[in-house]
Amino acid sequence: MNILQWLVDLGASVMMPIIFSIFAVCLGVKIGKAIKSGLLIGIGFIGLNIVITLLTENLGPAAEAMVTNFGLNLNVLDVGWPAASAIAFGSTVGILIIPLGIIINVVMLLTKTTRTVNIDIWNFWHFAFTGSLVYIVTGSLGIALIFAGVNMIVTMIIADRTAPLVESELGLPGISIPHGFSASYAPIAWVVNKILDFIPGINKIKLDANDIQKKFGIFGEPAILGTMIGLLLGILAKYDVNKTLNLAMVMGAVLVLTPKMAAILMEGLMPVSEAVQALIQRKFSGKAKLYIGLDSAVSVGHPVTLAVSLVMVPVTLILALIVPGNQFLPFASLAGLPFMFVLITPLARGDFFRTFVIGVIVVGVGLLIGTNISPLFTEAALAAKFAIPDGARLISSIDYGSSPLPWIIVKLSEFKTIGIGAVIAVTVGLMLWNRSLIIKEDKNEGNVTAE
Repeated sequence: MNILQWLVDLGASVMMPIIFSIFAVCLGVKIGKAIKSGLLIGIGFIGLNIVITLLTENLGPAAEAMVTNFGLNLNVLDVGWPAASAIAFGSTVGILIIPLGIIINVVMLLTKTTRTVNIDIWNFWHFAFTGSLVYIVTGSLGIALIFAGVNMIVTMIIADRTAPLVESELGLPGISIPHGFSASYAPIAWVVNKILDFIPGINKIKLDANDIQKKFGIFGEPAILGTMIGLLLGILAKYDVNKTLNLAMVMGAVLVLTPKMAAILMEGLMPVSEAVQALIQRKFSGKAKLYIGLDSAVSVGHPVTLAVSLVMVPVTLILALIVPGNQFLPFASLAGLPFMFVLITPLARGDFFRTFVIGVIVVGVGLLIGTNISPLFTEAALAAKFAIPDGARLISSIDYGSSPLPWIIVKLSEFKTIGIGAVIAVTVGLMLWNRSLIIKEDKNEGNVTAE
């Protein structure tokens, strides 16, 4: 436990190179190549974090200014993911989630109920967050751990089912995204996308990254598009010319630099990914396939994901003002909106219009979830000794406090025995369904190989 906690405390940029280097050597990659691979992964994560920090530090004050300009006066304060992660790792569930998560992953791999080797250990906090809220509701550590495990299992299954789209639409072969926040919106995105397919006229609208560049010419280029969105955000924040131009340049830089940092990380991942596939082919005659489960940060660089996320900042504030029953004031989490769209974008096949429509729906629903869960969120934060901001009575967060999956799980825990039974039954059903698909896919893959 101390070793695992020490690794987590190092942070993703240090922890991931160590894990990957050891993993690569165990898979037969030469030591020099393994170390280089691990270092590139760490450098890629640092690069992504620099860009995301650049985004956060510049978008945060703009969002705060927009909140003031929009005259929002709501009583549930958005304190961002740091509060949610503090709740997660500040409880007994948080202490146990890493070994529990590793055991769940191994069991799922052995039973063929997942293809994902989830090495995104840091983001196990999402599952611990759900378990921590369930612990407060039920007072039972055992039930809390079961529900935290359920959250992980469902997320792993979503990662498996979306992995082909992660490869085809995001250009990440052999990678899945078992990230609790990103995966939570995938089922809604799938349903809404299907509904849009049946709406005449709407189903003909197509505006992917290539279409944007073709239709808008130079104005569709990531650098120009990001700069224009930055100008709009600066105007809405009522910045002066100097600050508006600076914000515009930063947003343009974010759209250009993010995919480049992700490319460095992918360069480090490729030797490990290839070694995993080679091992599987040797052991299982090419009839099995595994995905490496990573943080959704590796895929925030898609131009549609970034563009929609930036546009959604003022839209989210407008929704907070007009959605009936909302008391949640989005603020600290607004800079993290790209992580919400990581799996929505590939499910919408990289289409800007559909990704935006889905975004409006999930954000609108998320505001109501954040409002509803805020009393429990605040109680859990106090139990974890998180410092509540002065003047705030209730707090919540877009990540992970406004996500539908943990909210459903926590609400079902309120029904005690019936809720526990329903959650376990649905989870087992999903595992068996995923297993049947994996077996079918392996069989088809084997037939193709034989041919």
